[in-house]
Amino acid sequence: MQQIIYFFIKNKNFLLFAFLFFIAFILTIQSHSYHNSKVISSTNFFSGGIYSTKNDITTYFDLREENNVLLDENTRLREQLATLRTKVPNSTFEGGALPAFNFTGARVINNNYSKTKNQLTIDKGSKDSLGVDMGVITSKGLVGVINKVSENYARVQSILNTTSQINAKLKKSNHIGFLTWNTEDPNVVQLIEIPKLAPIAKGDTIVTSGNSSIFPKGILIGTVKDFTVGTEDNYTVDVQLFNDMTSLNHVYIIKNPNLEEIEALENTDDAE
Repeated sequence: MQQIIYFFIKNKNFLLFAFLFFIAFILTIQSHSYHNSKVISSTNFFSGGIYSTKNDITTYFDLREENNVLLDENTRLREQLATLRTKVPNSTFEGGALPAFNFTGARVINNNYSKTKNQLTIDKGSKDSLGVDMGVITSKGLVGVINKVSENYARVQSILNTTSQINAKLKKSNHIGFLTWNTEDPNVVQLIEIPKLAPIAKGDTIVTSGNSSIFPKGILIGTVKDFTVGTEDNYTVDVQLFNDMTSLNHVYIIKNPNLEEIEALENTDDAE
C-alpha cells in the first residue's frame, strides 16, 4: 500500500497533467462536431479491425465443423441425384436410368501414393454401414474400392494399386476396358484392352462403365493424355486423372443396397 502511495506522490505532476489532458480531450470532442466524428470514425476503425480479426480466428477453428456440414449436404445431394436418375430416365443424365445407390461422406486420414500397392484409410467403418467392395469417389472422380473394414475405419484399395482392375470406358464411344497402373505417375493411370477400332483422341473423357455392382455408370475418371497400340492390336491409354491422388481429403462411399443379392446370384453354382 505504501508503494502505491509513494508512486502517486512521486508522479503527482505527470498524473495531474494526464488527468487534465483527458478532461480537455473529452470536452473538445463534445464541443466540436468535427473532432467528435473523427474520434468515432477512428474508434469504429479499430473496433472493426478487432472484430474482423476475432471473426477470422473463430472461422478458422470452425472450418472442420463447416466442412463436415458441407460434406453431409453434398452427400444428401448425391443421394437425391441418384434417386432422380432411377425415376427419370433421360438422355441428359449419363447412362439414363441407374440402379439406386446410397452415399456416405468420410474423411481421408491416411493416403499412400508412392508404393506399388497403395491404400487409403478413411474415418468411417462398419458402424456406419460400410462394407467390403464399396466404391469410393470424390466430387472430382474415382478413388478406389474398400477392401477391409473395422468398426470405426475402412481401408480403400486405391486405383494406384497394381492389383486394381476397374471397368472403365471411353465416354463418347462406350468402348470398355480395364484401369490399371504402371506405377510411374500418381496422377496418370492406364486404360487397357480398348480395341483398335475405337475412335479415340487426346482429351477424350474416361468414365466408369457401369458393368459392375460397385460403381454406377458415368463416374468421372479422367481424360486421355496419350495412347499407343499394345498387344493384340488393342490400345493402351494413359489417363490423366481428374483427382489429385496425392492430395485427398473428403470422399464419398457408394453403397449399392442390392450388392449382396447380386453377388449371391452371380456366385450361384450353375450345376444346382
